[in-house]
Amino acid sequence: MSLDTYICKILSHKEIAPNVFDVTVKAPEIAAAAQPGQFLHVKCGDEIAMPLRRPISICSAGSGCVRFIYQVKGKGTEGLTKENDSLDILGPLGHGFVIDNETYKKPAVIGGGIGAYPLLYLTQKLKNAKVFMGFRTKELVTLETDFNMCAKEVKIATDDGSYGYHGFSIELLEETLKAGEADIIYCCGPKPMLKAVKDMAEKYNVKCQVSLEERMGCGIGACLTCSCETKTEGTWKYKRVCKNGPVFWSDEVVL
Repeated sequence: MSLDTYICKILSHKEIAPNVFDVTVKAPEIAAAAQPGQFLHVKCGDEIAMPLRRPISICSAGSGCVRFIYQVKGKGTEGLTKENDSLDILGPLGHGFVIDNETYKKPAVIGGGIGAYPLLYLTQKLKNAKVFMGFRTKELVTLETDFNMCAKEVKIATDDGSYGYHGFSIELLEETLKAGEADIIYCCGPKPMLKAVKDMAEKYNVKCQVSLEERMGCGIGACLTCSCETKTEGTWKYKRVCKNGPVFWSDEVVL
């Protein structure tokens, strides 16, 4: 975790799906330190109108650059769509995924919606990963080509059946688990999905890591806004997603 802020030059900023934007910035210090699963805290406007930064997961990092993808959901992220030459970024923050390619030979990576984006950097670091992504509809399907470049296999599901498998990505994951073709699961997405994947991991006795999405204030563990319940006894029963996470072992958290 780095508590340093950087003024990062924007190299590209484009809309890749309705209200979904792909950004690459020049950030050599962040790129050198970034780990899969960590996030950035991005300043979205002036301090009076928009005092709080917005947490955005790192999509990939390397060659002195950092890439992230965000969805416009409110005034904060809407501010990012304005014409800017640079962004004020704090990061990288948090603890990312535990990667052990020697112990786990058959990783399964599953993401839902915008939760798929932080999994790209992870997949680039894994060996022989099978990737399962779920989107509401075809026009929201993104990064398929990027994942195909680094994964062993990529399967996509859409809720309405307009692209790929008609259904949920977790159904595709279960087929792989039933066949004994996964020995660890990495997951990021909405909380109902995380809970379903956590339950499935326990059912098939497979280790699982989940990246939690919570509203954040400071992003550095000071304000306690993003606390989540864990199975740890005593004072540390509640942990801060921004500082202790956002990635946890699934059997550690209460979903």
